Amino acid sequence: MLPVGLNMKLGYELTIEQSQKLVMTPELIQAIQILQFNSQELDTYVQEQLLTNPVLDHKEQDASEDGDGEHRKKDSDRETSEGEAFAEAQAADAGLDWKEYIRNSNYGGVESGGRREDRDAGDAQSFERYAVNEVTLPEHLMFQYQLASMSKGCRRVGRYIIESLDENGYMTSTVEEIAQATGVPEAKVDEALDIIHGFEPAGVGARDLKECLLIQMKARNQLTDTIRIMIEDHLEDLANNRLQAVAKDMGISVQQVQSAADVIRGLEPKPGRQFASEVRTRYVIPDVYVDEVDGEFVVTINEGNVPHLTVSSYYRSLLHRADTDRQLADYLSDRVNAANWLIKSIEQRKQTIFNVVTSVVKFQREFFEKGSKYLKVLTLRDIADDVGIHESTVSRSISGKYLQCKRGVFEIKYFFSAGVAKGDGQGISSNSVKEFIRELVEGENPNKPLSDQKIVNLLEEKGFAISRRTVAKYRDEMGILSSAKRKRF
Repeated sequence: MLPVGLNMKLGYELTIEQSQKLVMTPELIQAIQILQFNSQELDTYVQEQLLTNPVLDHKEQDASEDGDGEHRKKDSDRETSEGEAFAEAQAADAGLDWKEYIRNSNYGGVESGGRREDRDAGDAQSFERYAVNEVTLPEHLMFQYQLASMSKGCRRVGRYIIESLDENGYMTSTVEEIAQATGVPEAKVDEALDIIHGFEPAGVGARDLKECLLIQMKARNQLTDTIRIMIEDHLEDLANNRLQAVAKDMGISVQQVQSAADVIRGLEPKPGRQFASEVRTRYVIPDVYVDEVDGEFVVTINEGNVPHLTVSSYYRSLLHRADTDRQLADYLSDRVNAANWLIKSIEQRKQTIFNVVTSVVKFQREFFEKGSKYLKVLTLRDIADDVGIHESTVSRSISGKYLQCKRGVFEIKYFFSAGVAKGDGQGISSNSVKEFIRELVEGENPNKPLSDQKIVNLLEEKGFAISRRTVAKYRDEMGILSSAKRKRF
């Protein structure tokens, strides 16, 4: 039973309410995706859009309209090359002196397989000048295996062993397992294995690291009793630079151990890694170029891989004549709007990346002028405030993208890093600190290597406030051994 005086009203009513919220439209999602794409991904995406949207048209880029002649003159060079080839063909019909032509054309030389534009371009490189297929380790070994002299029983076992090696060239099966799988005695397996141990690269077919090193020393005719004992019994001591303990145990001088250790360290612990593997090599195409012109750094977006899009004039005119067919008009209108939005998103991507990289160059000018030791601390917030965009937009615009300058090709994220404080109150990038540490280690006395604490003291003299633990962390990241392991005797 309801209390006295309590009135309840049940029913429906309409109210008007105003509120703000972010709605991710398909167009906005597409624009965000396009901003995140690197050059290769954007090219793939555009090709897909060209297939699905008939209104889009691919406009060939005119080299004369492009301001960056350094990176965009390949089309005109190719036309020149084709014109020269046609002129040479006409000269041949007129009675060309072929001996003189061949001598001047450098037939038989290293560059004879390349195009004229590649030979004349100097530093310009073409992917056509590189081999398409790389030789794998099994292919390299099978070629030697076919020329090797071995019995019929060993030949089948040898093929099985080669095909079962891992990518580093080590055996993945025991002699007993191979004998059981091939149905031959273990003696035949050992015989075939001895033959494979004589193949190049030296060390393939080894069962462990010690055997791999022994095979290489034997191939060099440098396998002395001293080196054999050091590899078989003191390999861990050599890895930890405990040379005095090895010298005491073997009854030789530390200098003799040091000399032998230098030879052993010069061997290849993974002989198979010099060959192609199933892991594909990743080729990086810069998304941005930074060139120095008259003391100023000029930022250029690499548009070489992105087709220049436009709305087909035919479909645009068809849209104007489709008044009588409402369904066709709606379809063409949607397609034209989608094409215009795609073109606008690509242009917006270009402008955003240009603004972000220009800001990066402004903050990191000393890096482009003097090198990696002068890399400063830079955050996404710094660039976002400078350009006037959100941090997430900065992150998307640099994700997976690369910059090429006179100092090399760098991932744009390389320029964003934390760092340490300097005495003047400014910060310096951790990558710069690593370069200073590397420079100190390279210039140290090998008989008295610098300890981590000594490196801390030297960095403090340069104005860097850094702890010993941080120095040890940076040293490990660079693959530099500790002072105890770097010491020479």
